[in-house]
Amino acid sequence: MFIAALDSQLFNQGVDKAEQLLQRVIDWCTVAGGRIVAALIIFLVGRLVISIINKIVAKLLSKRNVDAGVQSFTKSLVNITLTILLLIAVVGKLGVETTSFAVLLASAGVAVGLALSGNLQNFAGGVLILLLRPFKVGDFIEAQGVSGVVTDILIFHTIITTGDNRVINVPNGALSSGTITNYSREELRRVDFTISVEYGSDYAKVQKAIEGIIAADSRILETPEPFIALSTLNASSVDFVVRVWGKNADYWGIYFDTNRAVYEEFNKAGIGFPFPQLTVHQAKG
Repeated sequence: MFIAALDSQLFNQGVDKAEQLLQRVIDWCTVAGGRIVAALIIFLVGRLVISIINKIVAKLLSKRNVDAGVQSFTKSLVNITLTILLLIAVVGKLGVETTSFAVLLASAGVAVGLALSGNLQNFAGGVLILLLRPFKVGDFIEAQGVSGVVTDILIFHTIITTGDNRVINVPNGALSSGTITNYSREELRRVDFTISVEYGSDYAKVQKAIEGIIAADSRILETPEPFIALSTLNASSVDFVVRVWGKNADYWGIYFDTNRAVYEEFNKAGIGFPFPQLTVHQAKG
């Protein structure tokens, strides 16, 4: 009977411990579940608030006619900053000490910063681009071996769309420290031609024909004055240099239409175009 009573007592103690353990698990799940639900609510509400703030920022920037590049850069920066703050709030609600998390984040930030030093340079390059403004959204530029229209300036890179509709992401760090050719900044642009004629062509006749072509194109400006001069006496051709000015938007129209007009008018006027020639003298025996 003593052994039976002892077994019964041990059994009851085991049941009590199991009940206590189960109660602890239930309590922990209740607390953890509440934290998870609260963290989820904070996350969802936070995303909604961030979306609203992003729209307000975008509206304010657009209303103040801020440059498109500054708008995209600022909106990206605001969105990333608010998202980081939201993640910190969610982690804190889950029970992680925000101070410890901040220390951990700072320590990780140093390591990540060393690993992502290129991106930090790109961020600094983006800031420099916005401050120095070597180009803006909509400009046609040539940089880093790429030429095209700037469609967006983001935090780490600039998006350029080429003439054949390729979209290229160029790092801001390289853009800010490299050579940039901006074809859109100035209102006027000079169009240069080298027109070659055959030897024996009448200089005055050639000049008059070129002047007539220039005068017939209303896109070519009178000021600055067009320039025509004999440039080079090549082996098989006489080269004329022609320099005219027009609006930036008319550059390619002037260039291609003038080339076509030169070909048509020179043929009408009987002005010959050169081609490589080789004169062979036969020695008499």
